[in-house]
Amino acid sequence: MNSPTRSPNIPDSRARYDGLADWYDAQMAEGPHRDAVLRETLPRGSGTCLDIGCGTGRNLAIIEELGWTATGVDISEDQLRLARQRCPRVHQGDAEDLPFDSESFDLVMSAWTSTDVDDFSRMVREAARVLRPTGRFMFYGVHPCFNGPHVHSLPAGELVVHTTYREARRHESAPWWGEGGIRYKVGGMRQVPLAEFLNAFVDAGLRIDRVTEPGEKDVPVSITILASKDRSLPSPL
Repeated sequence: MNSPTRSPNIPDSRARYDGLADWYDAQMAEGPHRDAVLRETLPRGSGTCLDIGCGTGRNLAIIEELGWTATGVDISEDQLRLARQRCPRVHQGDAEDLPFDSESFDLVMSAWTSTDVDDFSRMVREAARVLRPTGRFMFYGVHPCFNGPHVHSLPAGELVVHTTYREARRHESAPWWGEGGIRYKVGGMRQVPLAEFLNAFVDAGLRIDRVTEPGEKDVPVSITILASKDRSLPSPL
């Protein structure tokens, strides 16, 4: 099944994850808890599901396991090199200007992308645009309050939150980032404060149906949002 597509808009700038695909894929293999969160949060169903920022395609198998026909899109051709080995329906494209026709998908998801896109609100608007009228959007990723360039994790598990929390921009470095981590390798991350994060869904015309903070840590490092495109329908949960 092919998804309706339009001409992609591929930025001239080098995708930040190019050259890191094999390393990144190995890192993701060490995080089975992320797979468990997706299985618990993504609705089961049938029809088409788009994974925005699919990376090396590890989530596409879970999407299909839950009954959907999966399609992936990512800006990094290097990441897609591995994704194509897992699913034939992957496309190169910008999350903020998706190469798909409006109302093409029954479900859209995106995982761990808010820190990498330049404009998270625009990405959510694009997710809403390609959703069918009764579609849903599921986001899973960095917790805006407790995970970001403003957060310093101490050895005993405590977190120190710095005043840079409100600086809604891309932070290229932080004193507490190690040289071997993903943020060092991709040149930083974007901070999206909680209000901007939640308003992205509201401004896109989506209704937030469910919010979770996965994991057993006293302070959560991730968040999930399940939202509906048609606000007039009863909540599916």
